[in-house]
Amino acid sequence: MTVRRLLLISVASSSALAAQTPDPSLVSRARSIHDRVITLDTHVDISPANFRAGQQNYKDRLNTQVNVPKMQEGGLDAAFLIVYVGQSPSFSPEAYSRARTQALEKFDAIHRLTSEIAPDKVALALTPDDVRRIAKEGKKAILIGVENGYPIGEDLSNVKAFAERGARYLSLAHNGHSQLSDSNTGERDGKYQWNGLSPLGEQVIAELNKWGVMVDISHPSKASMLRTIALSKAPIIASHSAVRAIANVSRNLDDEQLMALKKNGGVAQIVAFNSYVKVAPPDSPERISAMNKLREEYGLPPGGGPGGLGPGAAAQLDSTKRAAFMQRMQQLNTQFPAPARATVKDFVDHIDYAVKLIGIDHVGISSDFDGGGGVDGWSDASETFNVTLELVRRGYTEEQIGKIWSGNLLRVLGEVQTIGKRLRGE
Repeated sequence: MTVRRLLLISVASSSALAAQTPDPSLVSRARSIHDRVITLDTHVDISPANFRAGQQNYKDRLNTQVNVPKMQEGGLDAAFLIVYVGQSPSFSPEAYSRARTQALEKFDAIHRLTSEIAPDKVALALTPDDVRRIAKEGKKAILIGVENGYPIGEDLSNVKAFAERGARYLSLAHNGHSQLSDSNTGERDGKYQWNGLSPLGEQVIAELNKWGVMVDISHPSKASMLRTIALSKAPIIASHSAVRAIANVSRNLDDEQLMALKKNGGVAQIVAFNSYVKVAPPDSPERISAMNKLREEYGLPPGGGPGGLGPGAAAQLDSTKRAAFMQRMQQLNTQFPAPARATVKDFVDHIDYAVKLIGIDHVGISSDFDGGGGVDGWSDASETFNVTLELVRRGYTEEQIGKIWSGNLLRVLGEVQTIGKRLRGE
């Protein structure tokens, strides 16, 4: 091999190494910005099993993607913990009652965290000022979002009841049409129930406005979303969706939806969910078969996108079963490698697109951790800094990063609450 060839290899290797190693001054600047802005994630799923006193819980470094130690390690200052109840095909009073009971269990779990389990480390936030005050105190701010309006049943008073328990946003549907709204899954199934919102769903929009609760349109259908904007007297949010122009899946927002959100004054919280960020090639038949068997063995529902048995799939399991499940999942990944995952860079591509289309004031960040979310580089809350680092690398200023991480969402929450007071005559 010639000396020239050796020199070329050496230069190429040095260039590759430089590309992989961030500039120390850039990292230092990003770290300073990350420490000064309030970082807020608008969608983190939970299991009540992790919120019990006297045993391992959220104050410990569990194998969940989010818990208090991981928030501290990654500099994640605030998170919406989610009251989620899956969609039932039954619209009976008994089914609604069961769903409401499940929802209240999650409300109670979150309140237990802030009042009994870790009041020295976290605090419940109900307003934008609460979030800012709690962050200044060095604690983590915990907010509550409701994913799926199904537990409301047909009783409008439940909107006020959920708001009084701390709910600060609510989506009218999840996967499957609810009594309130069509779901994005109607596109997949070719079947809709309401062609947008139901008459009851339209009344719920008015109640959410009245009680200062943000309307979340991440899971409902496009027709539902556009009708919601037409009806809402307040800005709305998409709590965890990405950009459809980059990844063409029904859970993402197309350009028309993004522009409508801008006109409404709302915010799109871009989600770091692997299969929403990057449409991967399909899993091999062998991997699909192995994943389905593992789901069945642990009583988990079928489904999931490419590589779709991540930590979020196990969130509903107790800690012992979850640990065993994750060990089995690692073995499965070794035997049947998953398609390449999306990265933080892929994720920030979605942020870039949205910012360029609808402006810096209408874009935010979410993870969907412990509900299937995560990309390489932001696989749990302990890696939150990597998102800020990528934003700094792309030239975003501290002011812009502050808006994306929390400022825009807190602005919308404040406006919604102000409008609610006016509608209540206060």
